[in-house]
Amino acid sequence: MFMGEYRHSIDTKGRLIIPAKFREELAGKCVLTRGLDGCLFGYPMDEWQLLEQKLQQLPLTKKDARAFVRFFYSAATETEFDKQGRINLPQSLLAHAGVEKKCVIVGVSNRFEIWSEERWQDFSDEAEENFDEIAENMIDFGL
Repeated sequence: MFMGEYRHSIDTKGRLIIPAKFREELAGKCVLTRGLDGCLFGYPMDEWQLLEQKLQQLPLTKKDARAFVRFFYSAATETEFDKQGRINLPQSLLAHAGVEKKCVIVGVSNRFEIWSEERWQDFSDEAEENFDEIAENMIDFGL
């Protein structure tokens, strides 16, 4: 399980150090793709395979389903860790997330997210301001 918030920087070659606690879960490689809300999603290989099975069940006859799958898969890339625990982030993914140098890596249960420092701060500020309302709405999901 991924949890916590870590601040790191992207080096000039587009490499990012992944927190040691996350690397243990990832077993040497992961899949990165565009995430929602302007971040990147990172998945361990077993979680990616489960997600693939679910995505394959989406109906091809639904335009939104086709668009989502195309957008999600077209940016997906499998990446392996180097000896220093770094991964290479493709320029297209960095651009999607607005990451230039400083970023925040956030654990979110079965995946991790990579945010630009600015976008994460904006998201955090808004979520904190509306947390009570967000929590009330979670009852709709059985929480």
